Amino acid sequence: LHVIDIDPLVTVMKVEKAPQETYADIGGLDNQIQEIKESVELPLTHPEYYEEMGIKPPKGVILYGPPGTGKTLLAKAVANQTSATFLRVVGSELIQKYLGDGPKLVRELFRVAEEHAPSIVFIDEIDAIGTKRYDSNSGGEREIQRTMLELLNQLDGFDSRGDVKVIMATNRIETFDPALIRPGRIDRKIEFPLPDEKTKRRIFQIHTSRMTVADDVTLDDLILAKDDLSGADIKAICTEAGLMALRERLSWSKIT
Repeated sequence: LHVIDIDPLVTVMKVEKAPQETYADIGGLDNQIQEIKESVELPLTHPEYYEEMGIKPPKGVILYGPPGTGKTLLAKAVANQTSATFLRVVGSELIQKYLGDGPKLVRELFRVAEEHAPSIVFIDEIDAIGTKRYDSNSGGEREIQRTMLELLNQLDGFDSRGDVKVIMATNRIETFDPALIRPGRIDRKIEFPLPDEKTKRRIFQIHTSRMTVADDVTLDDLILAKDDLSGADIKAICTEAGLMALRERLSWSKIT
């Protein structure tokens, strides 16, 4: 039995089971999938491709766009595809749930990532610590700055040719500190817009393919509506429709 000394705070982040999500679960986003394959998947599975070309792969990528557009889903899918250890942390928790331990947790996170390589470090809601730095005497702001500086140190401290990749996700890239996403740290920015009509149709097809759908159900009204639906919204609509059908079936069974 090999006992690994891991900070208890980091053990809550380590995903023991590989994510189940695959690229096939993602509606549309063909360009985004291609970019993350080039930036994360291929450097982990075929680093020799980059050596042959004489180029260094990106150390990490930032996924940005409105909530519910598939950022977390794609991060899990690429971890599944590479069979890498998947370490996920939420940026807001670094400065709220673990107040005072942010820098320590960041250091330990990268130590565990290297120890369990190949690995993917996924930092969700990175805007909680990655916003532009302002002078402030408040304890909370100082904690954010210390955590951010430690993150920059860690990004500077590992080789992009290595088998640790960093994926960050944010809904608000416009608030970002430029130091975090300069070349040499987070080298690739991938946008996740709200789905267009074609992509909405594909997402509905993915979710309804697992459901029992009546012949008279048409999705065109929802697909063609001008509402700004995210992928997460579409999944919620399908789930709610299924629950309503189940509720109706249960009520009929009680009557009969």
